[in-house]
Amino acid sequence: MSIEEQKKAAAVAALDYIENGMKVGLGTGSTANYFIDALGERVKGGLDVLCVPTSIASEERARELGIPLSTLDDTPELDVTVDGADEILEGPLVLIKGGGGALTREKIVASSSKKMVVIADAGKLKSAGDFGAFPLPVEILPFGARATILKMRRAIEKLGMSGELVVREKNGGEAFVTDNGGFIVDCHLGHVTQPEKLAGKLRRIPGVVEQGLFVGIASVALVATDEGVRVLEKQA
Repeated sequence: MSIEEQKKAAAVAALDYIENGMKVGLGTGSTANYFIDALGERVKGGLDVLCVPTSIASEERARELGIPLSTLDDTPELDVTVDGADEILEGPLVLIKGGGGALTREKIVASSSKKMVVIADAGKLKSAGDFGAFPLPVEILPFGARATILKMRRAIEKLGMSGELVVREKNGGEAFVTDNGGFIVDCHLGHVTQPEKLAGKLRRIPGVVEQGLFVGIASVALVATDEGVRVLEKQA
């Protein structure tokens, strides 16, 4: 299967976790889009769900498909969130997310759910030895951005890691701005050896809105391979 076929297969498999009457968090990104499309077909067929999107883009896509929508203010507790990931650490199911810039809303929605189901192609699954090749996204406030980035760099170095920290840009050279009005700093670390400690250090820095390591949030990962969809449960 091609990567796109794997993404779609994982997304369709996630429908097995959706039941009538559920409140569902909708992720953001190319793999999540396949799930939103598949869910839309089920809704047309009579499935009764109420969904909370994690981005403006996902909201618009779901609305076009006729999926009933709510917000976390009106629906603060969800049954399940289905979302993709940029990397998945096999075993503890630690994730790197934020390639689409929606990591803060994605984390808020996922942590408001009883279960987070991660959907991905086989290339996203990593072992401890190669986890962190994807740049770690961190959302920061525009105010004092340079000072915040300096503190981030020092925190990363204290854990024995290093790499270039780059403010994400759109085409044309302007800074990418999230749905929350923040900037994204992509941390090119090459390898993340202590994700829980790194997440904690970054979280405590004033100016950091949220960081893209999802630790202890994902419940199950559906990873599509050429042989089929693997179901990976979180291990202690």
